[in-house]
Amino acid sequence: MLVIKTHSPDETYAFGKNMAKLLKSGDVLCLAGDLGAGKTLLSQGIAAGLTVSAHVTSPTFTVLNVYEGITGSGQELPVYHFDLYRLQHPAELADIGFDYYLGAHGIAIIEWPDKFPEFLPAERLWLTIKAGDGPSERILCLTAVGTRYVELCEELKQIADSCC
Repeated sequence: MLVIKTHSPDETYAFGKNMAKLLKSGDVLCLAGDLGAGKTLLSQGIAAGLTVSAHVTSPTFTVLNVYEGITGSGQELPVYHFDLYRLQHPAELADIGFDYYLGAHGIAIIEWPDKFPEFLPAERLWLTIKAGDGPSERILCLTAVGTRYVELCEELKQIADSCC
C-alpha cells in the first residue's frame, strides 16, 4: 500500500493531473471515501491531465459521464467516470453498460466502488481518500491489485514526492 498526503485541494488536484500522465488504456481506478473526501476533485485533476475540455462533475445523478481525453502524445483516451452511490442492485450495472465501458479503450474512474466490489475487474488500483489532520489535508491510500498497478504505484510514489 502506498500512502500519500496532500495538504490542500490544489495538491490533490495536482496529484491527479500528474497521475494522468502515467495512465494507459484499460486502466481502472476505484475511488473510495466519504462524501466530500475529494474523489471528484481527484477525478477533475486526472481529467485535466488528459486535457478533457469539459467541466468534470460528479456523475451522481447520471451515474456515468464520458469525457474525451487526450494523452500527452496526442492519442485519444476517453474517460469513463462512474458514480455508483445511487445504485441499489447489481442489475443496474448492466443497465448502464458497466462491463462494456470497463472493457473499452479508455480510463475507468469509479466512485463508490465498494457498493459492488464483486463486479469490479480482478486487476485495478484502489484509492481510498480520507480527511487528514487539517481541514484541507487528505490522505490517499493506494492499493494495487495486479502487476500493472504495482508498477503504477511505484511511478506514483515518485510523482507524490514532487507534488505533495
